[in-house]
Amino acid sequence: MKTRIIEHLGQSDILLPVLVGSALAANDRAKLRMSVLQAAAQHARRPGGPVPDWAAEARAAGLDAAALRALVVGARTAAGDVLVAPGLDDLKRALVADGEAMIAPVAAADAGAGTAAAARLRRTAADLDSSGPDQIGLAALAHLTAAPHDGGDDTLHRLVMDLHRDINRLAAACAEETVAGARAHGLRDADRPLVEAFMRGVEATRGLKFDHPGLDTLATRVGERLVLQNDIGTTDAHVLVVAIEDGVVTVTYSDVHRPRAQFFTRLLDAHPVAWSGLSEARAAGLGEGGAFYLVTGRLAGDGAAQAAFLETLGASLVFLIDWNRARKVLRTLVGKGDAVRVLERAARARVGHRAFLELGGGELIAAAVRHAAPTRIGFGERLDAVLGRDAAFEFVESVLRIAAETLRAGRSVRLANDAVEAELVRHLDRGDSRLLAVAVRQAGLAREIAVRIAADIGERAAGRPGSGAALAAFAKRTEEKADRIALDTRMAARRLNAGATITAIVDVIEDAIDELEQAAFLASLIDGETDPEMLRALGELCLAVVDATEVAVSGLDAAADVPEGRRADSDDALAAAGRLAEIERACDAVERMLTALVLRGDGAARMLIGPLELARALERASDRLARAGHLLRAHVLDHLAA
Repeated sequence: MKTRIIEHLGQSDILLPVLVGSALAANDRAKLRMSVLQAAAQHARRPGGPVPDWAAEARAAGLDAAALRALVVGARTAAGDVLVAPGLDDLKRALVADGEAMIAPVAAADAGAGTAAAARLRRTAADLDSSGPDQIGLAALAHLTAAPHDGGDDTLHRLVMDLHRDINRLAAACAEETVAGARAHGLRDADRPLVEAFMRGVEATRGLKFDHPGLDTLATRVGERLVLQNDIGTTDAHVLVVAIEDGVVTVTYSDVHRPRAQFFTRLLDAHPVAWSGLSEARAAGLGEGGAFYLVTGRLAGDGAAQAAFLETLGASLVFLIDWNRARKVLRTLVGKGDAVRVLERAARARVGHRAFLELGGGELIAAAVRHAAPTRIGFGERLDAVLGRDAAFEFVESVLRIAAETLRAGRSVRLANDAVEAELVRHLDRGDSRLLAVAVRQAGLAREIAVRIAADIGERAAGRPGSGAALAAFAKRTEEKADRIALDTRMAARRLNAGATITAIVDVIEDAIDELEQAAFLASLIDGETDPEMLRALGELCLAVVDATEVAVSGLDAAADVPEGRRADSDDALAAAGRLAEIERACDAVERMLTALVLRGDGAARMLIGPLELARALERASDRLARAGHLLRAHVLDHLAA
C-alpha cells in the first residue's frame, strides 16, 4: 500500500498524513452532525423531550455546542413532512465539507477510489436538498443518517463509515514511524511518552485476546491535539478515540451494547475521570435495533497522571473484545448480574474471558458436568441453582482463570478439561462439606440435650430434686430447632443432589435427637425415691451418651475438611466412627444391667418402668449415633477411593 502511494504521489508521503489527520477530525464532526440531525427530527416530533448534551463531544470535535443545541431546540415540522431548524443550511454545507475532507486522502492515495467516493458523495448528499431555507425532508433525513448493510441503498452515513475504514487503512500504511507498536505520524517529542504509556497498557494484556483480531493503534498529531485511535474489534460502532490537548485527556467511546459501555467506564474507576451520560443514537445495520451508545470522559492532570491513565486505558481494551458473547454464555450458568460481575473480576485480575471462549465457553463447563457430576447437575440447570450463588460464582471465576493459564502456558486443552472437572468436584465436595457442617450443628444440639439429662440425673442421685418440667421443655424446644435445621438441610441436599450417605447422616442424627427428647421427657418423670443404684447406672449411661455426641461432633467436623486433602482429617473422622461403635456397645451393657435391676426389683411399678424406659431411650440414641459413625466411615472411605 505504501509503495503504491509513493508511486502515485511522489513526495505525498509528507502531505498524506496531514490529509489523514484532517479526515479523521472530519469524521468526528460528520458523525456528531448526523446525530444532531436525528435529535432535531425527534425533538420536532416530540418538542417536550430532553435535548442531548453534546458539550464534551463538540469540544473534542471543535464545534460550537451552543449552536448545535439551538438547532435542535428550534426544530419544528412544517407542511409536507419537512423539518425546519435554525442553522440547518450551515450544518448541511458543513456536512458536505466533512465528506470532502474525508475523501481527500483517499483520492490522494488512489485517484480512482477518490473519484468513486466523490460520486457517491454527490448522490447521497442529494438528501440534503430542500425547497426552502433551513429545511430538509424528514424522509430524506432518515435516509441520509441510516447505515444499511452492504448491498442496500447507499446513504451519506454509509459513505462516512466506509471512508472511515479506508482512512484508517491509509493511516496505518503511510505511518511515518512506529512508537511502541503504534502506527504514528506527525508526532512531537512531547507526544511520544504518552503514546508509549498507552501502548504499555495495550501490550500488557494484548496476549489475552489470543487469535482474535484487533487492538491496532494509530497515533496522530492533528493541530494542537494528539489523537490515539484503537480499533478494539471489528464492529462498525465499536470505536475508541482519545484526544490529548492542553493537559486534558478526552476519551470518546461508542458501543452497540450499553452494558459493555458501562463495564468499560467501571474498569477505569481508579482514575478521576468525569464521564458524560450514555447517549443513545440509532443507525440501521449496527445490530440490536440499530441502537448504539456514546460516552465521553475527561481527565485533567499533569503528564504523570495522564500517562498512568493512558496505560490503564490501554490495558482495559482487550476485555471489551467478545465481551457480549461471553456475557451471554455466563448468564446461562449464573444470574445476569453475576455474569457481568465475573467478567469485571476477570478483567481486574488480568485474566479476561477470551481464553474461556477459545476453549469452548459453555461447552467447557458442560463437558465437566457430564464427566464429573452427571447425576448431580441436570442438563440446562444453572450452576447457581445447584451449587448456590456464591459457590457458582467462585467456580465460574476459577474456570476463566484455568482457561487463561492453559492457553498462556501453551498447555493442551485436555489439561484444561481435567482442571475444570477437578474444580467442579472440589466445589461439589464443598457443598457436601457444608451439609456435614450442618450435621455438626445437629450433633451439637444432641449434646446439649444429653448434658442437661445427665445433669438432671446427677442431681437426683445426690438426693436433690431435678429440673423436671423445665428439662422436658428445653429438650422439646431444642428438638424443634433441630427439626427445622434438618428440613432446610434436606432441601439443600436435594438442590445439590448430594450423596445418599450425607442425607442419611443428617436423618440419623435427627433420629438421635428425637430419642434424646423422649429421654428428657422420661427423666423429668423419674420418682425421687428411685433406687440409688439405678440412678447411678442411669448417670453412667447419660455420660456415655454425652461422650457419643461429642465424638460425633469432632468426627463430622473432621469429615467436613476431608476434601481439603489433609490425611489427619481422614484419620480423625475414621477414629471417631470407631469410637462411636465402642460407646454404643458400652451403652448396651449399661442398659442391660438396668434391665436386670428392674426385673429383680420389688418396688412400685412406676419406680421401675421409668428408669427402664429412660435407659432404653438413651441406648437408642447411642445406637443412632453409632449408625451415624458407620455412615461417616463409608463417606470418608468413598472420598479417599475417588
